[in-house]
Amino acid sequence: MVGALLASVALAGCGGGKGDAPAQSDVKAAAIGGAVEKPVLKLGFIKLTDMAPLAIAKEKGFFAEEGLNVTLEPQANWKVLLDGVIGGQLDGAHMLAGQPIAATIGYGTRAELIAPLSLDLNGNAITVSNRVWDMVKGKLQRTADGKPVHPISAAVLQPVVENFKQQGKPFTMGMVFPVSTHNYELRYWLAAGGLNPGYYTPGDIKGTTLADVQLSVTPPPQMPATLEAGTIEGYCVGEPWNQAAVQKKIGVPIVTDDEIWHDNPEKVFSLRKDFAAKYPGTTAALLRAIIRAQQWLDADGGKNRKEAVAILAKPNYVGADASVIAASMTGKFTFEPGDTRDAPGFNIFFDKFAGYPYYSDAIWYLTQMRRWGQIPADHDDQWYFDQAKAVYRPDLYLAAAKQLVEKGTIHADDVPETDGFRGEQSGFIDGVTYDGRQPNAYLAKFKIGLKKGQKVTASGVTGN
Repeated sequence: MVGALLASVALAGCGGGKGDAPAQSDVKAAAIGGAVEKPVLKLGFIKLTDMAPLAIAKEKGFFAEEGLNVTLEPQANWKVLLDGVIGGQLDGAHMLAGQPIAATIGYGTRAELIAPLSLDLNGNAITVSNRVWDMVKGKLQRTADGKPVHPISAAVLQPVVENFKQQGKPFTMGMVFPVSTHNYELRYWLAAGGLNPGYYTPGDIKGTTLADVQLSVTPPPQMPATLEAGTIEGYCVGEPWNQAAVQKKIGVPIVTDDEIWHDNPEKVFSLRKDFAAKYPGTTAALLRAIIRAQQWLDADGGKNRKEAVAILAKPNYVGADASVIAASMTGKFTFEPGDTRDAPGFNIFFDKFAGYPYYSDAIWYLTQMRRWGQIPADHDDQWYFDQAKAVYRPDLYLAAAKQLVEKGTIHADDVPETDGFRGEQSGFIDGVTYDGRQPNAYLAKFKIGLKKGQKVTASGVTGN
């Protein structure tokens, strides 16, 4: 039940009366704003399955019912998308969770961005080339029907990496952006298997210092072609670009992100802090429309997923074959021909409070930035809390959700009662537990990665 938590949001100055029925230009955003101030908007996205809430909000009329005329515009890569939001060419975007966090702490381009809504849980996988798969598959534990036992540890890559080293070749894998979930998931998986994915230093913005495995940036839609060309031996990316490798028979997904961290947070909806302050009614309307789309995507055990696949397959959205998108979005996941498994939680958009922007999720990303040197100096726990609260805005989410509860669009128990932190989380491939209230204690648990008092230079890791 929302109860006292929503009441506290209203008492904090975010409240008001019940919203009126949607109309073209006088939608009421009782909790955080009034009428829509800016009805014509342009939102950016990357061609990935998890942009679905934006496409559904557009195609099912949820934006229009909130008085919003929204154009959805695909972007060439994550840097272009980020710059578009910062520069005002885009009013908001489907964004990597790490991007607004990194911008706020000044890693890369400095800007004040917020994330008032999380778009989804899970949705990524790590794919390896056929050459690598052939080198490891014979050593995998098998089930009674002959299929590999999952999750597969990155430890199976250790002899492969050593083989490449003996040949004088780097073992290179792709990820989509330096502050992407994919970068941190790939690094987490490799480190859990005893392989160092490298550190970032002021002189090494690629993050390859001391690396056993070299990681490079490739835009998501280009991943299969880059793998096929032999430039990389594997990659971590969102769908449908792992299933595209399966369909093309050029690679095999070896592990999903849900197997690395069960029900991990993925993308966010992000916009500038000053946009939300200047246009509170518009921000509320955007959030309501996206929450409705998330609910539609997860309704009745996924009954709408087939329709969603057809929408996403359109060239102006993801533009991949419907069969490729469906291979992961309809409750199944294909690892290789003949190995399709049930995966009802591979994409979660609304269930399990997927839309709520938890502070502890933001703090996890900050811990990984520190672990790999993107945050070069130590900070106390309070610093992590402060950065998370500057970016993640559950107050805005709750205010919009409250209106939907009042209208009967969603149920009160669809909204969590929380102080913004999840409880201690398990479900990680290495068995390490995570408590967002203790970021430094969490970092101390890892064998590979920077800890309190440490920094990295070209000569190695120094400090306690």
